[in-house]
Amino acid sequence: MSRRRPARRSSRRSRGRRQRKNQYLEQLLFAALVAVVVIGLVMTVLRWLAAHPWIVAAVLLAGAAGAGAWVWRRREAARWEQVRASGLRYALGQLDALHHRAFEFAVRDLMRRDGCLDARQVGGRGDNGADVKATDPFGRRWIIQCKHRKAGWSGKPVGTPDLHVLNGTGRQIHGGDVLVMLTNGRITANAADFAKSQSLHLVDRHLLAEWAGGSQPLWDHLRALPPAGRREPS
Repeated sequence: MSRRRPARRSSRRSRGRRQRKNQYLEQLLFAALVAVVVIGLVMTVLRWLAAHPWIVAAVLLAGAAGAGAWVWRRREAARWEQVRASGLRYALGQLDALHHRAFEFAVRDLMRRDGCLDARQVGGRGDNGADVKATDPFGRRWIIQCKHRKAGWSGKPVGTPDLHVLNGTGRQIHGGDVLVMLTNGRITANAADFAKSQSLHLVDRHLLAEWAGGSQPLWDHLRALPPAGRREPS
């Protein structure tokens, strides 16, 4: 009995191999049949299209019309976005209610309203003192650091240490021409003196209200700006 068991095991292994081989052949035959059917359908469609060339022309015209409509919708959306941005206004209450990150995006949108088409929000971890970057129509690159205060004027004032960061990175790292500290709160007198000595520009709550709620660009509210440059938008 012990001598016959290996023979039975060998027989079972051989039957398993035959079954797997048969399954593999069945799969190959099925794949070949599918390929023949697909090729046949493709050839039938091609022959039919060759006999009806106007169908091909109609499909191409429909595709071109669809692409043209898509381009037109994109252009219209961009045009309406410009119209919306040109009338963008923020009241101080709206800005106070924003999350500090949303506040940065609001500043970005206001810069775009003013004509800085490349304005973008860059604030976050490792931002090196820049929350919004933009290039104005005169070629000057703006680096804006935003300080949002939930309590507005009653919140913590922006002090000289905050300006040290902007002053240390705005030109050297970000290549800015106009460095701005912007807040919906207040700025200390010492910080104002330091900003003046370092050619930094300050936008406190009062100036922010004029800019965000009006229609004049930010550079019309500031003094002693550098002359127009030729810098290309980044």
